[in-house]
Amino acid sequence: MAAYAIIKELLIINKTMLSTFVQYNGLSLLILQAALAIIFIYHGWPKLTSPEKMAAALNWPQMAVRLLGAVEVLGALSILFGYYVEPAALALSFVMLGAIWMKITKWHTPFFSQTSTGWEFDFILLAANIFLLTN
Repeated sequence: MAAYAIIKELLIINKTMLSTFVQYNGLSLLILQAALAIIFIYHGWPKLTSPEKMAAALNWPQMAVRLLGAVEVLGALSILFGYYVEPAALALSFVMLGAIWMKITKWHTPFFSQTSTGWEFDFILLAANIFLLTN
């Protein structure tokens, strides 16, 4: 019976403690938006400025790589500054779906790998964009 009382008390304490974090919802959303923006700008900028390398690796036209970079950078800036967040998150979700599709079907990349980059990073970026899209 003592174990039940201890567990009940811990649940009450945890519920109270966790409910205090609700006041930081806005800050956590801002941190998520900033993190996503930094990542997409970091990965999109080289596609805009020097698309030759990626175009050769993907066997795509350079203009398609530049377009992809533009979507990533403009979407990131939109999310960072809070303008048109939902359309930007939707566009970036499609970008991540495309990246995951390429890794699975073209490159046969596993979800997680010790020797190469899996698609787990792409998956968490997709999930973060879906979160922004729906909140």
